[in-house]
Amino acid sequence: MLVLQGTQLKDEILKLKKEKDIVILAHNYQIPDVQDVADFVGDSLGLSRQAAKVENKTIVFCGVHFMAETAAIISPNKKVLIPDLDAGCSLSDSITLEDLKKWKKEHPGAISVGYVNTTAEIKSELDYCCTSSNAVNVVKAIPENKDILFLPDMFLGSYVAKMTGRKNMYIWAGECHVHAGIKSEDVQKKLDQLSDAEFMVHPECGCTTSVLYDVASGDYNNRQVQILSTEGMMNYAHNSKAKQFVVATETGILYRMRKQNPEKNFIPASEKAECQYMKMINLDKVYSSLIEDKYEVKVPKPIADKARLAIDRMLSIS
Repeated sequence: MLVLQGTQLKDEILKLKKEKDIVILAHNYQIPDVQDVADFVGDSLGLSRQAAKVENKTIVFCGVHFMAETAAIISPNKKVLIPDLDAGCSLSDSITLEDLKKWKKEHPGAISVGYVNTTAEIKSELDYCCTSSNAVNVVKAIPENKDILFLPDMFLGSYVAKMTGRKNMYIWAGECHVHAGIKSEDVQKKLDQLSDAEFMVHPECGCTTSVLYDVASGDYNNRQVQILSTEGMMNYAHNSKAKQFVVATETGILYRMRKQNPEKNFIPASEKAECQYMKMINLDKVYSSLIEDKYEVKVPKPIADKARLAIDRMLSIS
């Protein structure tokens, strides 16, 4: 294989994807170089919808493994490639199929709602999938007299319970190691330094629960605080008249924010909020994936068919 670097490598990737009719999807947390060669950059929900919508027969999914699985489930007639098979997810790993089956037996009749950050096997056992951008609406769509098992993210689950007022939600004690590491003290320190900054926080963050209570009790001194999905953050940053933002999520999103809003200033709540799994994919691996058709993500048909029901419900609720 040719040894290519920098701009030459990007140009070759752009040429190859056109020649081979391949679409590249990249998550907001991918490295800047990968975002630059992607056809679509977005959050889990947006990329899932793009996977279903695009006419290309091959998708190179630059994200983590569960995202590529979701794309393969939604688009069974398309080939889905991931540039690095080891790009996993600590949140997805926090619950196993055996864990879920046992939990469901303990709560017969409960409706299971699972964050999209789960394996295909887990999705096949769910009633509903959700993302951070539609989790509240998914729970609101479920009759109030039904118990809900919400998994696997405890911070997102606590946020959803608070926003919906549901008292019959059982929440799995899982977490994203990156978001869980963003603490209230990190946020407060940044906000104390930046009196004019607006604050955007992802509902997976470890500080989210305390932020909700702090905002309710007026501890943020009437500062604008927005609890948003990554794509919600992108939209809010674009439309807001503010010039400065503190952003509590994985730092990869800052590249796209700065690119789309060059006149605004974006400061990470924590510089340490980096996902090593998201950063595993680079241009060399994207190029190899395009050249060699590797690595294909396949979901066995019985699992995919069952998981598709929960995913379709997710996609039908905005």
